[in-house]
Amino acid sequence: MLRIQVLHGPNLNLLGTREQSIYGILSLDALNVAIVKLAEELSVKVDLRQSNSEGELVTWIQEARIGYDGIIINPAAYTHTSIAIRDAIAAVGLPTVEVHLSNIYQREEFRHRSYIAGVAIGQISGLGLTGYLLALRGLHDHLTTLRREKNVSAPVKSRRMTTGKK
Repeated sequence: MLRIQVLHGPNLNLLGTREQSIYGILSLDALNVAIVKLAEELSVKVDLRQSNSEGELVTWIQEARIGYDGIIINPAAYTHTSIAIRDAIAAVGLPTVEVHLSNIYQREEFRHRSYIAGVAIGQISGLGLTGYLLALRGLHDHLTTLRREKNVSAPVKSRRMTTGKK
């Protein structure tokens, strides 16, 4: 079974009440319920976490090296500022999808720069909850393809047959 870490960055704990004109009325709990539902359909185990702390997010990314196959991250405001999160993702080498509820490229100029995009296999921005679900489906498909290719290209060990006769 694939294991995917889903990380929600700063202020996402306020979803549903925070800047509803930008982020909508969906709460973080409701978002997580939808992610878990799709994960069950895909036979994926997800570990959902939220932190307002850059250091805690970096620690969780580093810990994902053991036991996880990929990461979905909404770094929120850290998208535009955190070289530490970018470097942690690069260091662990796990396929990572960056996701944003709002379209960061239609917002303020300073939000147009993502430090994370350069180390992610993909970025989904502006589709709300659907963006997270697409990230999960896309990462699942990517990881499944990698596993299949790894199994196909793995050398087959030859078995030496013996008959017991000398």
